[in-house]
Amino acid sequence: MTKKELAYLLSDKYGVPKGVTLKVVQGVLDYVIEILIKDKRLELRNFGVFEVKTRKPRIGRNPKTREAVPIPERKVVKFKPGKMFKLRMKEL
Repeated sequence: MTKKELAYLLSDKYGVPKGVTLKVVQGVLDYVIEILIKDKRLELRNFGVFEVKTRKPRIGRNPKTREAVPIPERKVVKFKPGKMFKLRMKEL
């Protein structure tokens, strides 16, 4: 599902104009990014926790030449699903 499809679903469900829901969805996503940059953690009860982690530098390999390639340290976002999220997924 795309961001646009999500906005349109919300628009249909709540009877709000599609343009408004698209702006709201984009606004929420913008804030999620800002929060993760600033606080490194976003907890949404019953949904899950987004957290910024640091991956250690390591040595990778070029699959074609098998040559060793250094991979630098970097930041990644990890997601840990919440209790309700896990329960709903088990229902599938």
